[in-house]
Amino acid sequence: MTIIGIAGGSGSGKTTVVKRIAKALPPHCVAVVPIDSYYNDTTGMTPEERRNINFDHPDAFDWKLLTEQVNMLRRGEAIEQPTYSYVESNRQKETVHVEPKPVIIIEGIMALHHKKLRDLMDLKIFVDTDSDVRLIRNIRRDVVERGRTVEMVLDHYESAVKPMHEQFIEPTKKFADLIVPWGGDNRTGIHILKTYIQGIVTGV
Repeated sequence: MTIIGIAGGSGSGKTTVVKRIAKALPPHCVAVVPIDSYYNDTTGMTPEERRNINFDHPDAFDWKLLTEQVNMLRRGEAIEQPTYSYVESNRQKETVHVEPKPVIIIEGIMALHHKKLRDLMDLKIFVDTDSDVRLIRNIRRDVVERGRTVEMVLDHYESAVKPMHEQFIEPTKKFADLIVPWGGDNRTGIHILKTYIQGIVTGV
């Protein structure tokens, strides 16, 4: 089994990179574990307390559960991956059944932050995109998919996304084995990645 971590700032294009890699492999060969599914369970919090959570800070994630489940997959055991609602800012009762596959991709802004998780990875990738491009993508996504206003997105970007990126995400670039500039727009970089990973799967 090969475990790959793919990190990058919010709006960097890392999800596009993951989708293109996954699409290039047979479905039975790859499973994607999104870190966004592993936000802490906030059932005991009030709605106001949930609204005050900084979801761009490492403390917002359940690293213990994530690391345990990645270890389970590595041992050949299936997991019940948690699901998370951005509307309710809480973990849902429903889970996603994930079977162990030859390639496990761990994807998210903090994919390379936690050392115990990082130590499980065979390949570490950082998707690097200019801040202005990431901001534009964040605006488009949050306005269309999450019903936020442009002003709300900009306020959140200034107060949380940008400072957390500079403090916690950008520094993880030093742990990457490979840096992919421009995310999903870097077709050459993605092609090289896909070819490399296909070689791992086929043993070539």
